[in-house]
Amino acid sequence: MRSEISRRHVLQKSGAAASLFLLTSRSLSATPRALVEELRTITGQPHLYHGWPTVARRSNGELLVVSSAGREEHVCPFGRVEIMRSRDEGKTWSFPRVVIDGPIDDRDAGVLETAKGSLLITTFTSLHYERRLKEALAAAPGSDGAWPDEKMRRWLGAHERLQPAEREIELGSWMIRSTDGGRSWSKAYRCPVNSPHGPIQLSDGRLLYTGKLFWYGRAEQRTGQVGACESTDDGQSWRWLSEIPTRPGDVSDEYHELHSVETIDGQIIAQIRNHNKANHYETLQTESSDGGKSWSVPHPIGVWGHPSHLLRLRDGRLLMSYGHRTEPLGNQARISEDNGRTWSQAMILSGDGTSTDLGYPSTVELGSGKFLTIWYELLNRPVSNLSRHHTHRHYTHDHHEKESSLSHQTPMNILEKGCCSEAWFKMTKKQAGAVLRQAIWHLKD
Repeated sequence: MRSEISRRHVLQKSGAAASLFLLTSRSLSATPRALVEELRTITGQPHLYHGWPTVARRSNGELLVVSSAGREEHVCPFGRVEIMRSRDEGKTWSFPRVVIDGPIDDRDAGVLETAKGSLLITTFTSLHYERRLKEALAAAPGSDGAWPDEKMRRWLGAHERLQPAEREIELGSWMIRSTDGGRSWSKAYRCPVNSPHGPIQLSDGRLLYTGKLFWYGRAEQRTGQVGACESTDDGQSWRWLSEIPTRPGDVSDEYHELHSVETIDGQIIAQIRNHNKANHYETLQTESSDGGKSWSVPHPIGVWGHPSHLLRLRDGRLLMSYGHRTEPLGNQARISEDNGRTWSQAMILSGDGTSTDLGYPSTVELGSGKFLTIWYELLNRPVSNLSRHHTHRHYTHDHHEKESSLSHQTPMNILEKGCCSEAWFKMTKKQAGAVLRQAIWHLKD
C-alpha cells in the first residue's frame, strides 16, 4: 500500500509539473481564438421554454445535459428538470427524460459525475411566478395585463395544487443521485446552497459546492450569504464549510450564481455574478488555498458578463464561459494560462442573440480536443428566427467563409418541415419559447 501511495504521489507531481511546463510554454503564444465549427439547436418543442442548462462529460465519454424544461415562460409554475444524453460527442441527442417534477417551479439544473461514478443533479425551487399571477388576477378584463382565460386556468390550476404553507415547504435547494448511470434516481433531498451548475469534484475526493445559502433552515435564518459546503460521502450529505467574505461597500445578497474549479496547483477558484453597484454585472473572483475553508475577498477580473462556468482543461489551462447580455448578444469564453490570475480577451462563441434572455453556458472538452458549449436562448421572433434556431440534426456550413471568431455562424435559409415549420406556427398560433443551443468549436492559439 505504501509503495502504491508513493507511486501515485510521484505521478501526480510529475503530471502537475508537465502541466505547469505547458502553461509556461503557452503563455508565450498569442491570445487564443475560438473557431466555431457548428452552431445549432438541440431541443424540439420550440413553443416551450427551456432554460439554464448544464452539460457534463462522463468518464465513458457520454455527454449529459440537464435543464429546466416544460416551461411556458422565464418565470412560471411549470418548470421541471429534464436530462438528455449523447453517445456520439453531441452529434445527436436522446429525447429528454423528466427526472425532477415537483409541485412548484423547478429551475436551474446542474449535473456532475463523481469520481465514484455516481451522478448528481441539482436544482432549486421558486415561487417568483406568484407576483405575475397576482398582477394578472388584478388586471381589468381586456387590459394589457389581462390574460386569456385558458392561460389563467392553467396557472391557477398549477398554483392551487398546494396550500400556501405546503408551497413554502417545497422551497429549497435540491439534489438527486444515481448510482446506476441514471437509470434510476433517489428521491430529492436538500442541500445547503444552490448555484446553476452544481458542485465540483476535488482531487482529495471531496465534493465542493459553492453557492448561495437559499432556504436553508427556518425562514428567519434565510440570508443572502454565499459560501461553500462539502460532501465526504459522494454527495449523499452536505455540510456548511465556509463563508465567502464580502467586499467593502458590497452586500452579500447581491452576490449570485457561483461556480468553482480546482487548479493544477490545488488552489480553488470561484467566480460570482455581481449585482452590487461597484462592477455591476461583472464577474468577481475569489480564491481558496486551503481546500475551501477560507476565501479571499472577491475582486473584479475585467469581465462583463455572467454567470460563468469554469473548466480545467487537459493541458492544465482554465476555461470560463459566460453569457453576454449586451451587444454582441450571445456567449463568450476566456482562457487563463496562469491558474486564474489573468484571463485572455473574450472569444465569441455566439453573437447572434435576439434578446437578453439567454446564456448560462457550460462547456466540456470532447475526446477530439474540441469543445462543446451549451446554453439557452429565447426565440424572440419565432418564424423569422427558425432558420437560426433549427432542430435539424445534420447540415453543412460554408467552410469557405473567412476565418474569424464568428466563423461558421451563417444562418440556415431553409425551414425544417414539421414542428419547426412556419406553417406549424401559423396552425398552432403559439409563440416560441426558449431553446437549448450548442456550439462545437476549437481553439486556435
